[in-house]
Amino acid sequence: MQVVLEIPEKYLSTQTQEQTIAQLKLCTALLMFQSGELSRGAACEFAGINIYDFFNACKQHQISVINSSAESIEADVLRFQQRLHK
Repeated sequence: MQVVLEIPEKYLSTQTQEQTIAQLKLCTALLMFQSGELSRGAACEFAGINIYDFFNACKQHQISVINSSAESIEADVLRFQQRLHK
């Protein structure tokens, strides 16, 4: 899916378009993770980053990464194991 946003130029003056897109994706993923809409793994996929960078972003924004249910953690572990075996 593609979403088109119009952002005033004055907010993009210090960043490239790619940097702005990456930042918006990360902020959206963090918000959706914090609200419980995305698991850690899904948030990483949404933002296009690895789990370590996601954990670092969570730390910077004071978002706990251990508020997940056991099922969510198990699903993340299984997803990562599947990726390792590809």
